[in-house]
Amino acid sequence: MGKAIKETMQEFTVSQALKYLEGNPEENIPKLMSFVDRFMPKDWYTSQRNAIQKSIEEKNNWYQLILRLYELDPGVRRAFFQNFITNASLKGSATQEEMSQKYNCNIPWAILLDPTTACNLNCTGCWAAEYGHQYNLSLEDIDSIVRQGKELGTYMYIYTGGEPTVRRKDVFKICEMHPDCEFLAFTNGTMIDEEFCQEMLRVKNFVPAISLEGFEKANDGRRGNGVYEKVRHAMSLMKEHKLPFGISVCYTSQNFEDVSIEEFYDMMIESGALFVWYFHYMPVGHGAVTDLLPTPEQREEMYHRIRHFRETKPIFGMDFQNDGEYVGGCIAGGRRYLHINAKGDVEPCVFIHYSNVNIHDTSLLDALRSPIFQAYHDNQPFNDNHLRPCPMLENPERLRKLVKETGAVNTDYQDPESVDDLCDRCEPYAENWKPTAEKLWGERGE
Repeated sequence: MGKAIKETMQEFTVSQALKYLEGNPEENIPKLMSFVDRFMPKDWYTSQRNAIQKSIEEKNNWYQLILRLYELDPGVRRAFFQNFITNASLKGSATQEEMSQKYNCNIPWAILLDPTTACNLNCTGCWAAEYGHQYNLSLEDIDSIVRQGKELGTYMYIYTGGEPTVRRKDVFKICEMHPDCEFLAFTNGTMIDEEFCQEMLRVKNFVPAISLEGFEKANDGRRGNGVYEKVRHAMSLMKEHKLPFGISVCYTSQNFEDVSIEEFYDMMIESGALFVWYFHYMPVGHGAVTDLLPTPEQREEMYHRIRHFRETKPIFGMDFQNDGEYVGGCIAGGRRYLHINAKGDVEPCVFIHYSNVNIHDTSLLDALRSPIFQAYHDNQPFNDNHLRPCPMLENPERLRKLVKETGAVNTDYQDPESVDDLCDRCEPYAENWKPTAEKLWGERGE
């Protein structure tokens, strides 16, 4: 069967299935897979279809999560399904694969970009807090990045920073200009108000991921007094307006217990969050606090707890560092994503600030074919043990070699850091984590 015909059938099946569910989701969800089977050949996505069928039959936490999606504003939900499932994950992924083979380079599923370095907070351990307010990607810059990305099959765009909502007018303008894309923003949530919610309802294709470091004491200890209450207010507003949002958690040696217990999960779900994305603290930048790095015992506990709640709670949990086994290791360098900072430097990873090119001087495709991106493409995975995926944190000798061989330069705005300084800081952690990672990797499937 031709690729174009297969893609058309996939999009048609998804579209028809979603229309089928809209009428009466609680009644029609149990009939979903038999409906899909009418349109899709038996040998397509067999394991995924079986998993969905099992969750429906058991009415487990995944089934409950699907029902939660049908509590959202209908227009926002339809836009999310169209942009995320059809455009980004079906049509987009097919184009990405075609372009990757054509140009022999990585093509990203998502592009992370910093609209600004400006932020209204000053959080402990955040390198962005040191950057000041002077750098911004213009509206024209962001529009150009999105247009180039769509030509390569990329329909998912994620704002980092700085605090993206400082640029709320331009952020929503881009959503309006590209209604076929889905936009997500990592935000501290303190600027989400009634007007912000109305803009989300208007554009329909914007989803915040609010940073939260635990309950009030743990969160405000890092982010500042009163931030926790502002975040809870933002979540309450979005739930009231039936808007989708998630939670972003940086786990450290100090807050890992707070953010991984059942009470924290229940609080997120009750507040209306649909997903939670856990990020391992990274010791990036001069003076980075290495004491915040989780111990091997703490990281192992996170590994087990997140997997447990993924099977028991109606919220989609992801762990950026410990879920490498599901995505084949490191996903940076354009393999699944890349990062463009507010100065325009195109970086392989939001945590690894080295680059050969700037988006103001080159095309997105040529950036993906630049030396450090090509080195990522040629060397991934960086470790056969995907619980040690990162070329910086768990394999610092790999990043040291990549940066030196490609001539990539540090892109820190204020205080450039040599790759030797960064990798020297990571080596003790890498050695300490290795035995635990090897044990866990060996236990898979037992």
